[in-house]
Amino acid sequence: MSDTSRQELLERAKEQGVAFVNLQFTDILGMVKTVTIPVEELPDALDHGVWFDGSSIEGFARMVESDMYLVPDLSTYSLIPWDQHAGLATARLICNIYTPDGSPFAGDPRHVLTTVLGQAAEMGYGFNVAPELEFFLFHRDGAAQTNPLPHDNAGYFDVSTDQATLIRRQMVRALRSMGIVTEAAHHEVAAGQHEIDLRVTEAVRAADHTVTARVALKAIAQINGLYATFMPKPLATVNGNGMHIHQSLVDVATGQNLFSDPDDPYGLSKIARHFIAGLLAHARGMCVILAPLVNSYKRLVPGFEAPVYISWGRTNRSALVRVPRITNGRYQSTRIELRCPDPSCNPYLAYAVMLAAGLDGIKRKLPLREAAEEDLFHIDPRARGLAMLPSSLGAALDALREDEVIQAAIGPNVYERFVDAKQLEWESYRSYVSQWELERYLSIF
Repeated sequence: MSDTSRQELLERAKEQGVAFVNLQFTDILGMVKTVTIPVEELPDALDHGVWFDGSSIEGFARMVESDMYLVPDLSTYSLIPWDQHAGLATARLICNIYTPDGSPFAGDPRHVLTTVLGQAAEMGYGFNVAPELEFFLFHRDGAAQTNPLPHDNAGYFDVSTDQATLIRRQMVRALRSMGIVTEAAHHEVAAGQHEIDLRVTEAVRAADHTVTARVALKAIAQINGLYATFMPKPLATVNGNGMHIHQSLVDVATGQNLFSDPDDPYGLSKIARHFIAGLLAHARGMCVILAPLVNSYKRLVPGFEAPVYISWGRTNRSALVRVPRITNGRYQSTRIELRCPDPSCNPYLAYAVMLAAGLDGIKRKLPLREAAEEDLFHIDPRARGLAMLPSSLGAALDALREDEVIQAAIGPNVYERFVDAKQLEWESYRSYVSQWELERYLSIF
C-alpha cells in the first residue's frame, strides 16, 4: 500500500461523508461476513489491519489458533448505495486475512484463488471470468414458507407483468455505482426468475463482484418489499438457479486471448481444448465446490436445462461445457462456458478449482473427446460413453475425496473444513423425514 493511495482513499471517504466502513470477507462456504468500524478508525485499519476471532467463523480456525486480522484491499473501496442515511454514508472494503505472524491465512478463500492464479501466472496465463447470476424474486410473506410465491408470471426474455423490470434496473444501477459492470439483465424461463450477467474481468475481481452482487440484489429486492433467493432449486417443477461461468485464459504479457484459433472448427486453440479436457476430467471431483448444497442436486437433473452428463459442445445446452459463438473477427471474445455451478457456491473456491482443473488438462495435454451436439436427454448417453455428474451431495463429496488435483487447489486447510461441514449437512439431510415421505408412505405402510 502506498502512502498516496492510502491518503487518497481517506480524502475520498471524507468528501463522501462516510461515517462507517464495512470490512468484508467470506467464510469457506461463501457467506459474506463484515466487521463495521467508524470511519475515524479507518486510518489505523489501513495501517495495521483489524483483529478478529477466527474460531467463530465457519471453517476458519480452532480455538487455539483463533487470532487473525483483516487487511483491506484499497482497490475494492466502494460506497454501499442502499446504506446511505441522513447524510451518513457507509462504505465497503474487501479484505484479505492474515495470521499473527503476518502470513496469509491458508483458509481464506480469496487467498486460495490468488494462489492458483499465481500458479497460472508462472505458466504465462491470466484467467478471466464472467458469471451469469440467476435468482428468483418471491413475495416476502411467502419466502420462509413451504410454498414460496413468485413475484410475476412472465417467461424467458418477457417484459415482466409488474415492476420486476424496474427492480432489475435498480439492481444494475446499484452494481454499476459499486464499479460492477453488467452486460445484460433479463427475465429467465421460470415465473419470478431473473438473470443478471456480469462483464468479464480477472478472476479475483470477478469473485469480489459475484459476492457483492449477491448482497446487492438481496438488498434491492428487500427495499422493494420482495425476497431474492439464489437457492439452486426453490421450486420443484420449474428450472433452478444456475450460475454459468464464462472463462478464458490470456497471455499475461500481451493480454491476448489464448483460447482462440480461427482455423479450428470450434474456434478453439490447443490450449483451450486441453483446458476443456481438464474441466471434464475433474468435473466430478470439483462438483461439490461448484454445486455445494443438498438442494444443488435437485437442479442437476434431466429436463430443466441443467447439465447431467460430462460432455461438451456448441449448440448443445444440455452439455456441461459449451463453446459460445462469437462475432466474426472478435477473437478476443473466445471463451468457454461451464454450466454446472450454481449461485450458492463460494466463487473464490469455484473459480480456483475450475482454473486448477483446466491447468491440469494443459499440463498433461489431455485430449478432448468428440463434441456432443445432440440433446443428451433424448439419447442413451451410455452409448456415447459419457459419465454423469454426481447425483447427490454425498456422491459429490466422495468424488472430491478421490480427486487430488482439486484437493491441492483448495489446500488441506479448506479441504478438511469444507468436507467436514458438508458431511454434516449431508448426514442431517439423510436423517430428515420430509413431508413428501409422510404423504407418500404413512397411510400405506
